Amino acid sequence: MQSKLARLLFFTVALAILIFALLPASVRLPSTGWDKSNHVLAFGVLAYMGCKAFPQSGYWLWGMLTVYGGVIEVLQYFTPSRSAEWADLLADAIGALIGLKLAKWV
Repeated sequence: MQSKLARLLFFTVALAILIFALLPASVRLPSTGWDKSNHVLAFGVLAYMGCKAFPQSGYWLWGMLTVYGGVIEVLQYFTPSRSAEWADLLADAIGALIGLKLAKWV
């Protein structure tokens, strides 16, 4: 049961990140105050939760989350009032790696 709950939470957070990323830029969202740290935090939390949801995941989870970040950036390219940035994708990948390492360490 715990694994099912962890997976539900993982996919819920992944969906929330997607929704927040595609909302118009004029919508006020929770923020750390710096866009890149928002990406690191979001993908760090997502990776940590992914490790709990899929305990045997290893580094394929990091790869999949980095691809997910790339998909979000492509979608933002086609979203009015949003822009795609390589630096955002890098921040996503760094955040996912931090979350993965933290989950393995804890």
